Amino acid sequence: MNKLELEALISAGETDNIEFKEFLNRETHLNSRRMETLACQMKHRVIAGNGSAVYVIGVTDAGNMKGITREEFEETVLVLDSIAAEIEARVTGREEYQVNGGLVGLITIESTPKSSEHILIGTAGHVDHGKSTLVGALVTGRSDDGAGRTRIFLDVLPHEISRGLSADLSYAVYGIKGDSVIHLNNPLNKKESANVVAESDKIISFVDTVGHEPWLRTTIRGIVGQKLDYGLLVVAADDGVTHITREHLGILLAMDLPVIIALTKVDVATPEQIKKTEASIHNALKLVGRVPFRVKTPDDVFIVSDKAPEGIVVPILHTSSVTREGYDLLEQLIFSLPKRNLLSKEPFQMYIDRIYQVEGVGVVVSGTIKQGEVVPNDILFLGPTKEGAFVKVKVQSIEMHHYRVNKGVAGDIVGVAIKGIKPHEVVRGMMLSKNMPEAAREFDAEILILNHPTRIGIGYEPVIHLETICEAIEVVGLDAGYMMAGQHGKARMRFKFRPYVVEPGQKFIFREGKSKGVGRVL
Repeated sequence: MNKLELEALISAGETDNIEFKEFLNRETHLNSRRMETLACQMKHRVIAGNGSAVYVIGVTDAGNMKGITREEFEETVLVLDSIAAEIEARVTGREEYQVNGGLVGLITIESTPKSSEHILIGTAGHVDHGKSTLVGALVTGRSDDGAGRTRIFLDVLPHEISRGLSADLSYAVYGIKGDSVIHLNNPLNKKESANVVAESDKIISFVDTVGHEPWLRTTIRGIVGQKLDYGLLVVAADDGVTHITREHLGILLAMDLPVIIALTKVDVATPEQIKKTEASIHNALKLVGRVPFRVKTPDDVFIVSDKAPEGIVVPILHTSSVTREGYDLLEQLIFSLPKRNLLSKEPFQMYIDRIYQVEGVGVVVSGTIKQGEVVPNDILFLGPTKEGAFVKVKVQSIEMHHYRVNKGVAGDIVGVAIKGIKPHEVVRGMMLSKNMPEAAREFDAEILILNHPTRIGIGYEPVIHLETICEAIEVVGLDAGYMMAGQHGKARMRFKFRPYVVEPGQKFIFREGKSKGVGRVL
């Protein structure tokens, strides 16, 4: 920043996350009462700035650039750092300017969020069975009006609101601090979401998927492309198990995700409908080797919270977003579940899910961190390009649910601001990585054909969903010559249009019309 920019910043006055201070000294400002006041003020500024605040020192409250001595400057920075430590933050940057024979400085304070446990839950289920309404009611702690009042917090695109149908993935967060749940007044308010990240001991992030059949690929992206810990399958008691319900259950199980089932709309369903729907759920689960467990009491929550992460026992809860029946038990269950995807110490990797051009920031890529950790100023590799190359980029900043953090770890959903590439050069499915990975145009896999009307052979061209990759592939090699529904074998697959990063052990789903299969990279 040059002096003209500094003058413009100061002339604009104090804002939500900019504070003017002339001079702070140890004796006056680090005594307990004064320090407590300053710490509260700083915490407000940091939260308002989504994890970052700027203190302009050597400036009066009125915005006059007075300038202070070198000794006063250093003592002020020391005092600010001491106050920051009280709110789990620290001084991360300083700029100095000569003004009137003295110094004026910009001191950046950034939060150091505590290491909160972060659990990711993906929702699934048929259209109009109440996925978004359920999540909206959970994170706000409010009752729905029966017409989707809480859904509005998840459906934000104009056509989603007008039609009442989700068309893209949406995200919501809430948390627990001590024994208290931190609900959101307005999940669309970025400051509220940021406060959850800053304050919670345990954070729950929901990836709300799409129930409408034409957007099945988006649902698969949400389940396959995010590092989910659990799947929450929603079934409307008055409608029952549908082919989409079974499809979504199959996708969750194919990704080895433990499943929780919320039987919704029990307030409008008849006892006969509830009984019939529950019987259908039991039958569907038993067909795939899962054990249904009806959760009725807090004791049931205690029992099932130990069993659910293994994936064999499936908790079933009766819920109503209007009466909030079952919500206390569902909330207890969610907060009692442990994180399944343990933090990985491998070098950082993240598959790109979304790309943004943010004014004043530049290119921001978002996704769920697959492994390792990332911090500002890291130099990373992004790619591959169509030619199979990787570009070096620099991490400018990291945000989690609109809150600026100084580190992202495996399992976090983050937005990473990067420098060194243009937005049109980045596509979904690319990888951001600490070490340069290898681009692959072809890979060998073990596959299982779930449904197909005839048989597949060399030249078969489905669409593959692997991490955030969604791309047409061609089967160019097949050990068995051809395969039919129910058969498994080895195949060589080739991306039709560009290379990607694939690694042994990754699971994927492939589709073509009503045909579907699953596989694992060899």
